[in-house]
Amino acid sequence: MLELKLKTDLIECGTDEAGRGCLAGPVTAAAIILPDDFSNDILNDSKQLSEAKRKILRPLLEDCCISYSVTHIFMEEIDKINILNASILGMQRSIEQLTPQPEHISVDGNRFKPYHNIPYTCVIKGDAKFMNIAAASILAKTYRDAYMEKIHEEFPMYNWKKNKGYPTVEHREAIRKYGITKYHRKSFRLLPEQLTLEFK
Repeated sequence: MLELKLKTDLIECGTDEAGRGCLAGPVTAAAIILPDDFSNDILNDSKQLSEAKRKILRPLLEDCCISYSVTHIFMEEIDKINILNASILGMQRSIEQLTPQPEHISVDGNRFKPYHNIPYTCVIKGDAKFMNIAAASILAKTYRDAYMEKIHEEFPMYNWKKNKGYPTVEHREAIRKYGITKYHRKSFRLLPEQLTLEFK
């Protein structure tokens, strides 16, 4: 079972994002504050769980948490500021919506930017270590998947309901055949080196 949070004596939120490596659709971030008495045997990194389990967990997390928020950062903004900055911006916008504001932020991964002087800790593979980060990963993933399933109806030839915009062989073949849509991240196709831009 995962630990609840990193700083046991503080109001802490976990934050994570989904869709960073996708060619289409938003990057979606979530932040959540879980109560100190929270426990759940199923909760884990969203990538380790089946879609069915993620769908069961989402309303459960929303009902029992102290506060949560989910933010989409859309393609135009990703293309403007690059995916790393967009991921961090999404996490910060989600944290901004929390009530109360956290006294500490646990971030999945190794990159973040200072937010309102609130101390933060980046945790590599944090979604497999702490419940609050795992919970944020579930919310980010389920909200983003729902968005991709919705836009799949508009452009079914890319099969986003299955690949969710990730660069699968099928998705790349569809781009080759049909070109790109308004939902594709143009900077990804034209400027792949943007993924490794120096972080400022």
